[in-house]
Order: sequence, then structure tokens, then C-alpha cells
Amino acid sequence: MINIRRSEERGGGNYGWLDTKYTFSFNNYYDPNFMGFRNLRVINEDFVEANQGFGTHGHANMEIITYVIEGALAHKDSTGGEEVLRPHEVQRMTAGTGIQHSEFNPSKTEKVHLYQIWILPETDGLKPGYEQTYFAPETKKGRLKLVASRGGDDGSVKINQDVKLYSSILANGETVSHTLAENRHAWIQIVKGAINLNGETLNASDGAAISDERLLEIKSLADDTEFLLFDLN
Repeated sequence: MINIRRSEERGGGNYGWLDTKYTFSFNNYYDPNFMGFRNLRVINEDFVEANQGFGTHGHANMEIITYVIEGALAHKDSTGGEEVLRPHEVQRMTAGTGIQHSEFNPSKTEKVHLYQIWILPETDGLKPGYEQTYFAPETKKGRLKLVASRGGDDGSVKINQDVKLYSSILANGETVSHTLAENRHAWIQIVKGAINLNGETLNASDGAAISDERLLEIKSLADDTEFLLFDLN
């Protein structure tokens, strides 16, 4: 079963400095039919204007993944983490018992385009933490590259939940497949381009919840299609 979440159906708004789309209920947007999927709680697609950003604010008991698509995002948090996040880098922040952080677009001229993803942790009260890793585009071309996992496998960032997150870049007509183990589910989020997923077409910024499907056949319908695939319990 594949339930598609079309880009234009999402919530969100344009606040001048921030243009954002919410896949699931968030902030002032509430839809009881979209409160999350499995352990996925938030998938926000953000466009932050030049020299603007999110001031210092707090989180707790959440695993937060940031994935920059275009531009750069400066990050600073109360654990001492202070980095600039760019395309093909994956950042994981464990909010745990509580963390303060800020995110800012340091460019004077260019927007930053990113996904911010929240995943419910398997345990509350974890020690706050931060990790950031670069995955070269070549490692994602024509395959599913593991970029986040519970065990930090294959050089992926470690996440405190039974989730595997893959990133992939496909040429037009190129295919990859993924087999879900019994009682596993998936979410796919299209970053760029378009795909055919088991007969269903998904375009840029579309997402889909997948259950009761063992084999996922993914075919790119555009050049340099990029997507994220979550394997969820």
C-alpha cells in the first residue's frame, strides 16, 4: 500500500524570511490525518532567505536530521557543536534531555533550501549529542547509500531509533530496488526530479508512506533525481 503525500497538499506558509512546507502537523498547521508516520514525526521543507535564520530555541526528546539541498546553513548548539552544513552532508542532533540551538543562512545573497526531519527516539532522556558527516555525491549515484542508522553502519550517522535512512541520486531511466523486511515500513521523500515507485509517479517534494509492500522498485524519470528513503519499524 502506497499513500502519496503530494507537495501541494502540505501545510506551511511564507513568513518573508522563511518559506516552509509541512508534510505532517506542525506549528499552527494541524491535520489529524497527518500526525507523522511510524517514528517519523516531522518532515519540513524550508527555504530560508539570505542573512536570516532560526534564533536560539530548544528541543527535547527528539532525533533531528538536517539535510541541505542548496546553499549553506550555519549551526550552533549548547553541546558546543558549531558547524556549517552544506549539500551532501547529514547532520544528526540528539535533543535528549534538552538542547538549545540556532540555524542561520550565512549567505548575503542566496537562499538555503533544506529538509528538517524529526524522528521519535527509542528512549527519552538521552544525553544531548551532535554528529555531521559528508557523503560524496559519487557514493549515492546509482545506489541507495545508507546515511543514518541505529548502529552507525557503513559510516552513517548514528540515530537513536530503529530507522535506516538512505540517500540516492539516479540518472534518467536508472533503477534501484529495496526490500522491506517483514513488518517494516518505508517513507520516500523526493528531493529533486521524479520517480516511478511500484507504478506510482512521484515528483519533486512529493512523499509517500509505504506499508505491506515487500519490494520497492524505484525508477528515475528525470536527470539527477535525488530522494531520501526511510526504512522504519
